[in-house]
Amino acid sequence: MKERLLTECELHTIVRLSNGVFAPYTGIKTNVLFFEKGRPTTEVWYYEHPYPKGYKSYSKTKPMRIEEFEPEKAWWENRVENEFAWKVGIDEIRERNFNLDIANPNSVEGGHGDPDESLALYEKERAAAAEVREQLKQALAEALERAA
Repeated sequence: MKERLLTECELHTIVRLSNGVFAPYTGIKTNVLFFEKGRPTTEVWYYEHPYPKGYKSYSKTKPMRIEEFEPEKAWWENRVENEFAWKVGIDEIRERNFNLDIANPNSVEGGHGDPDESLALYEKERAAAAEVREQLKQALAEALERAA
């Protein structure tokens, strides 16, 4: 179905909205897809809508506001890749079996990373914390002995 849609229509833009846009009803991420019928898709632009400064998520009391879309409006007419925007060619989408869930390669935050690397870093940090804890215990024990 996706292949047919991308062959018969041009999916030119996907705007990825942040979590909580429809809170409290759902926390699922939402994408807005823009199509034009009559020509095939050659590339898809993605724009990842960031949270406003100071927000960690949207909620019923902190909803998304229309003013937040000013950066998207400015970008729409003069599209360039940046930390929020990237494009993907149809060949890559075909290789992914038409899976459109493509991570932002320009993200400054990055993803979760490789699990093995994360676990190795965790173990290293844990060992360092244990060493500092032992040094503190030893220093406290010495201080107590001197005070006695």
